[in-house]
Amino acid sequence: MAATASTVEVQEAAYGHIASQNDAGIVTEVAKISDIMSTEAIVRSYFADIPVMIDVARCESAFRHTTTDGSILLGRIDPADTGVMQINKRYHQKSATAMQINLDDVYGNMEYARYLYETQGTRPWSASMPCWGNSLAANY
Repeated sequence: MAATASTVEVQEAAYGHIASQNDAGIVTEVAKISDIMSTEAIVRSYFADIPVMIDVARCESAFRHTTTDGSILLGRIDPADTGVMQINKRYHQKSATAMQINLDDVYGNMEYARYLYETQGTRPWSASMPCWGNSLAANY
């Protein structure tokens, strides 16, 4: 599984990254633009067989799973909405845990989104349909 933060033994972070130094003197890099681009690539690959879910991720999170400080992206309207697919933990954490899926992990977040799609279609993301609904016809 891909990590959103990496530990490197350098004193300068690359362009487009922010860095913080931990107590051991090791710089931790958290990518900004490259994280979004890699998350988008992960989403596009994972949902290649369900193109509407790619559009859902674009609309729900702008292909972001984490924030610039490395924390998991939470919803602005409802902070229980979590990660790239904005899975609501209030309603889905118990089921995800029973399925041994970690909603804070980008792959687990998408795995649970796939489960929701296979059992409920796009209904769990109906609030963002004005954004992704126009592209639905183009996907099929």
